[in-house]
Amino acid sequence: MGSGKLLLVIVLLLVLDLGGFSITSTSMSTSMSTSTTAEEWIKVDLHIHTLEDPKDVLDYSAHQLLERAKALGFGVLAITLHDAVFDRAEVFADAASMGILLVPAAEVRLRGADVIVLNVTAEELAELTDFDDLRRLRARRGKSIFTIAPHPFYVLGASIGEKIVDLIDCFDAIELCHFHKGILNPNRRAMEVAARFGKPLIATSDAHQLHAFGRHYTSIPRPAALTVENVFTTLRRGPLRRTSPPASIVDLVSAFYFIFVAHPYRVRRQGRSALVGQAEDASLESKTQT
Repeated sequence: MGSGKLLLVIVLLLVLDLGGFSITSTSMSTSMSTSTTAEEWIKVDLHIHTLEDPKDVLDYSAHQLLERAKALGFGVLAITLHDAVFDRAEVFADAASMGILLVPAAEVRLRGADVIVLNVTAEELAELTDFDDLRRLRARRGKSIFTIAPHPFYVLGASIGEKIVDLIDCFDAIELCHFHKGILNPNRRAMEVAARFGKPLIATSDAHQLHAFGRHYTSIPRPAALTVENVFTTLRRGPLRRTSPPASIVDLVSAFYFIFVAHPYRVRRQGRSALVGQAEDASLESKTQT
């Protein structure tokens, strides 16, 4: 997208925001039930990407994410690489030393729709090709696995859309996407579906830039033991608090710049680097054979 079109989109969003109504951070920071003020709440973000992602070209590591998460007081994280389980043992150990529960997870694409699968192994992920496979995995694993429908009604990305109604049995929760402003808020349809089927809404950052992590998250009462099972139980039953303020104009500019300019440039540069590397390897192999 050219800079002129990008500017036009941003101006349009601003006009829409001024002409409509905005879901404020206060109304989005709601609780599913009342709780005592003495309870300690912890921040949870279950949809994050890092430079280890095989499909996105990002510029911050899992260790950098952990440092920011610790500084911001997060207690539970999931690094959701595209079609790959993040399972680096040293990162999980570092997270534990910081008091952060890191959940093995992935964002897998099934029949054109993204699904977040939490507490999954690489072997289990490799067996998922469609939603029937996901149903079998959920039946086998029971409450020890947790699935979320990410950004279900957004145009960009592989969103499940209205198919979620027929596939609702495949999900434990529905994501409250971070990207909303004024009447630009497909989350409204997600809220309707969540209410209709009694599914919890879970706010996440879906961070692809380090500065984007930390503003959109879900909070839960700290369980007696910070385990995957206890976190899943709380997510299913509540109470939950969701923090997801409307995007600022700076957020909009940053997001559109990353999606339409910065990331495509990184992909092209990575492709050129890979071609150069292949050429150098071929040249070296040719020399060794002569």
